Amino acid sequence: MKREKTKLITSIGGQALMEGIMMRGPQKTTVAVRKNDGTVELEEIQPLNWGKKHKILRLPLIRGVVNMIDSLVTGEKALMLSADKALEGEDEPEENLSKMDIWLNKHLGDKLLGVVMTISTVIAVAFSIAVFYFAPTWLYQLTAEALPFLKEPVLGMERFWQSAYEGIIRIILFLAYMSLCTLNKDIKRVFQYHGAEHKTIFCYEYGLELTVENVRRQRRFHPRCGTSFLVLMLIVGIIIGLFIPINHPILRPVIKFCLLPLTVGIGYELIKLCGRHDNFLTRMIAAPGVWMQHITTKEPEDDMIEVAIRAMQDVIPENGEDRIR
Repeated sequence: MKREKTKLITSIGGQALMEGIMMRGPQKTTVAVRKNDGTVELEEIQPLNWGKKHKILRLPLIRGVVNMIDSLVTGEKALMLSADKALEGEDEPEENLSKMDIWLNKHLGDKLLGVVMTISTVIAVAFSIAVFYFAPTWLYQLTAEALPFLKEPVLGMERFWQSAYEGIIRIILFLAYMSLCTLNKDIKRVFQYHGAEHKTIFCYEYGLELTVENVRRQRRFHPRCGTSFLVLMLIVGIIIGLFIPINHPILRPVIKFCLLPLTVGIGYELIKLCGRHDNFLTRMIAAPGVWMQHITTKEPEDDMIEVAIRAMQDVIPENGEDRIR
């Protein structure tokens, strides 16, 4: 049976959290979390919304960087909120805590989670820069020593081989990292909530009533997913690498990192294009990211779908402002 064409495309997007989901609409952003007692709690949070405040920040390429910063800041705020609510009431007896844990609780208290998240974020960013920028260039240098043809300057092939090699290494590392994440049961649950988020958005876009049964029938791979955006950035990075004539093992990754805003800007415009239009070209652009979503989205449980529905219902504007077409 042929699927009915999508009736509308919405600007509403979301993010999977710890036992919850954040849905972001044009007027409000809501975090819905399943608490230990089984209830679902909703809480509105405020994104940066720089693009709404300054017209220049809505220009093509610039808006991609602005939206990414906004998404990272808002997403971390939502993640911390969900962790706090999901773990509420799970305090471990003090006799089971180490002296270090007792000291941290005494001096930091409610700020402890924020401190841990900040430290984790700094470490993660530093690790990502080392792995995704410096490691591929160093590996290429080692491989080129063993395979001299990679350094042949004919028709600029050296630059092509280097950019392609670095890009493939980054994609392999990204695949490996995401695959390893699925081995952790808590991360796997986040990926299930990710699936619930996508299915709920599709259900709404098809104009169906937001029920568990209707949501469950939807597919879980969405072209506007953050995973697709990351994959597009990796592919765009390969193309940008073709125009960098420097192959120094330190300068090249530094230059590529400095060009990250351009990569983000182009990637955002492509993902926005895929979100607004459904044709052969946009499906081709979105395809690598959709394939990756086989790893980052999992089939959700019914109670996860319920959380996604609650979050979605809270951000749908009555005036249809969220409708792209």
